[in-house]
Amino acid sequence: MRVLLVEDEPRLLRSLAQALREEGYAVDTADAGDDGLYKAENYDYDAIVLDIMLPRLDGWGVLDRLRQRKQTPVLMLTARDATRDRVRGLDTGADDYLVKPFDLSELLARLRALIRRAAGQARSNVEVRDVVIDTRSRVVTRAGHPVALTAREYAILEYLALHRGEVVTRTALYEHLFDESDDTLSNLVDVHVFSIRKKLGAELIATRRGQGYCIES
Repeated sequence: MRVLLVEDEPRLLRSLAQALREEGYAVDTADAGDDGLYKAENYDYDAIVLDIMLPRLDGWGVLDRLRQRKQTPVLMLTARDATRDRVRGLDTGADDYLVKPFDLSELLARLRALIRRAAGQARSNVEVRDVVIDTRSRVVTRAGHPVALTAREYAILEYLALHRGEVVTRTALYEHLFDESDDTLSNLVDVHVFSIRKKLGAELIATRRGQGYCIES
């Protein structure tokens, strides 16, 4: 999953970006509101973590202008904990609100929940026949037995499973699984899908020739 992190405090920006990457997210960053808005409008993210107190354009402005074009899930992250601020954020279009200082595990849990809800998946477990994907622990089992996947393989499987029944193009997979600093190879997705099929069964992921990949409903 690809996440945009908009935060102007350098140390927090670095530590959060590192923590998210360690959790398997592809992370783009911005340290000013106008830069964050540009990326949010021009790239497809699975979620955005947005601070309120930002230079050049504050979080309210970013969210208001973003909602005129996109419905990307937004978790507002701020030191302002007054009820009126939380109400304003939610009424402006935020999907969730977390006050600093916060516990990293709570932020990660809220982020997972936002992404699941946006994909219409309320539970943390996604079941595809005898394959179960636990999006909370990032553990995959087949017929009750754990299956070891690489971080990239897991990311591809999770994205396809959350968009079950949809044909996902290779371009969409690249856009959602690799961040702006990645230097990717054109056939990398195909290589990973081949490996997933070897581990979890060739029938799990269908290829729609000329279109992309799909996990059937």
